[in-house]
Amino acid sequence: MVRSLKNPKKAKRKNKGSKKDEGSSSNSGPTVPAKVWQPGVDALEEGEELQCDLSAYNSYHGFHIGWPCLSFDILRDSLGLVRTEFPHTVYSVAGTQAEKSSWNYIGIFKILNVSGKRRDLVPAKSNNEDTDMESDSSDSDEDEEEEGGGTKTPVLQVRKVSHEGGVNRIRAMAQHPHICASWADTGLVQVWDFSSHLRALEEADTATNNGGSNIFNQAPLVKFAGHKDEGYAIDWSPVVPGRLVSGDCKNSIHLWEPASESTWNIDSTPFVGHTASVEDLQWSPTEPYVFASCSVDGTIAIWDTRAGKSPAVSIKAHKADVNVITWNSLASCMLASGSDDGTFSIRDLRLLKEGDAVVAHFEYHKHPITSIEWSPHEASTLAVSSADNQLTIWDLSLERDEEEEAEFRAKTKEQVNAPNDLPPQLLFVHQGQKDLKEVHWHPQIPGMLISTAADGFNILMPSNIESSLSGDNA
Repeated sequence: MVRSLKNPKKAKRKNKGSKKDEGSSSNSGPTVPAKVWQPGVDALEEGEELQCDLSAYNSYHGFHIGWPCLSFDILRDSLGLVRTEFPHTVYSVAGTQAEKSSWNYIGIFKILNVSGKRRDLVPAKSNNEDTDMESDSSDSDEDEEEEGGGTKTPVLQVRKVSHEGGVNRIRAMAQHPHICASWADTGLVQVWDFSSHLRALEEADTATNNGGSNIFNQAPLVKFAGHKDEGYAIDWSPVVPGRLVSGDCKNSIHLWEPASESTWNIDSTPFVGHTASVEDLQWSPTEPYVFASCSVDGTIAIWDTRAGKSPAVSIKAHKADVNVITWNSLASCMLASGSDDGTFSIRDLRLLKEGDAVVAHFEYHKHPITSIEWSPHEASTLAVSSADNQLTIWDLSLERDEEEEAEFRAKTKEQVNAPNDLPPQLLFVHQGQKDLKEVHWHPQIPGMLISTAADGFNILMPSNIESSLSGDNA
């Protein structure tokens, strides 16, 4: 149960030239072979510093919208269902955790010119050139021409809507992305219509930051005060437009049924089956009446809204709090969960009647799991974020192949200095963010992930993930 951000501070624009001046020159000493650094396992010796290998990314950018955000969601758009060509455009919505309650807002934002470059899985030998890490970009080829004469620098455009209290979680409706639901630390669940702000972003001049300094006052469509405490669990149904569930820290779950495009009938009688806080909720990707919940009590429950207010199934899932769950949209029998003890598990729901439905269990992370999400493009791939400041990507279909590893090491001429005890299913480790809270895959750009942390957002496209997901479209 790791929720709040530690000492939220408003992000300040950094001087891009400062990093180079402070760092030592590449000619200051003998070259030391690079190696993979593991948090919680390896220690930094005096004088050592961590460096990001940007050659591992097809795209890597960092940004912020002011105050840190505990939660965000990626908005579906009309720019193409499967997009593989750079530069990309991304729409998103996020809620802040400001120093004072009255300073909070929801940011609706658009990022243009998300640039990148497809890289070889076996990189060419490095020239040991200095990299300006403050740019947070993996594009270092200045001779690469941009079609249309556009700039490679991403442009962030933000519209801000005042929000009463900090935003614990925010989710956009997949079928109508301009409709968003927010959980506030004041105990209110609110539903918003951000269509006017999205239209303004669509029509904005591509070279300007639109509305970033103004905070708009807008009334929500619905403000529900029926929960007995604040909460973090909320999810829109991917099957029935407008159907919503919200869960609170007092173990209650309320069902929202759409009455029209802008009104809801909210059941005042909650679903109760957990003995502690409801931490996360996930609708079935195929069944209109079925959803799952997880709790601080260590259990996962499966509910059928037609069958009363008690769970149809309840299982002891982890030894500690179950913080997050994700239901696989491409393989609807698979449910993954992340715990406060750093472990995460995958269950095949078809095996529940036989007892233990766990088909995979990982103990790689040593700190609480803060977010977990299946890839929308590859059924066996999922992303995990942890309080150990690692974002990891996993492919459950992989097994260790010693011959293939030996061949890869021969190709790289021992450039790869990775630990031998890493799980073979671990595809990628992203680091560099502090106090990671949430990660999402972009539903329309294969291989793109966005993560939020205390020090802002990252957009990343690991080279080995994008290549395997795009397939023939790459």
